[in-house]
Amino acid sequence: MSYRYQRRYCGPLQAVILDWAGTVVDFGSFAPTQVLIDAFAGFDIEVTMEEARVPMGLAKWDHIQALGRLPTVAARWQARFGRAMQTEDVDALYARFMPLQLERVGQYSALIPGALECIAQLRSRGLKVGTCSGYPRQVMDRLLPIAAAAGYQPDCTVAADDLPAGGRPGPWMALENVVRLGISDVAACVKVDDTVPGIAEGLAAGMWTVGLSASGNEVGLTHAQWQALSEGERKARRLPAAEKLYQAGAHYVIDSIAELPTVIERIEERLAAGERP
Repeated sequence: MSYRYQRRYCGPLQAVILDWAGTVVDFGSFAPTQVLIDAFAGFDIEVTMEEARVPMGLAKWDHIQALGRLPTVAARWQARFGRAMQTEDVDALYARFMPLQLERVGQYSALIPGALECIAQLRSRGLKVGTCSGYPRQVMDRLLPIAAAAGYQPDCTVAADDLPAGGRPGPWMALENVVRLGISDVAACVKVDDTVPGIAEGLAAGMWTVGLSASGNEVGLTHAQWQALSEGERKARRLPAAEKLYQAGAHYVIDSIAELPTVIERIEERLAAGERP
């Protein structure tokens, strides 16, 4: 007779792992999208904001490659250059993208309303705050002091090119946070993100996942634009964004990080009851 030992983590949450643009800073996630549009424009290729948002959440080299493979963008590239986009073209676009992103990331990096209050509540519960991003390390090194000056200093930050395994939708950046923060079980972590690859990352790492609809890439409005909408207009924008994140596997979807503390309480109740992500 054989026995299988099954252990379920029933302790408290230990960490929240947050994305950056569209999650804690840059309501509407404009820094990466607008710069990508401008990088392609440097090659005489028009890319719309809607197209630029499709692969959001991937590491930026991968994002450029995926954007170039969209049928509409691929057709424009073929018409302009007489061939499909090649790896060396992605390299050239990335080389154009990087200095623009470094120059402009600060312009779009205001903290999302309620972020600091949320972080304070998380810390008061004893939670560690980890982060990861589709941004490369060069951009994160520019963004971190800007965020610190605004009062946001996470315990850990992993950039898309920090790890040899790569970035999203794989679990590696989220798991690197687990290692660096000294977390005892992945079920004690909550991954918070506004993109489908970011939700996939959290699920692949075995974590609880929370999607952000209004503040992130899926709605794609500035905070002022969001506030100016009627409640009916917000609902019309929110529902398809939330559905997309739920379809990706998010355990919860909320408008913005400001609502996260309430969800944290619910997840801890589920953990105490023996549930796992």
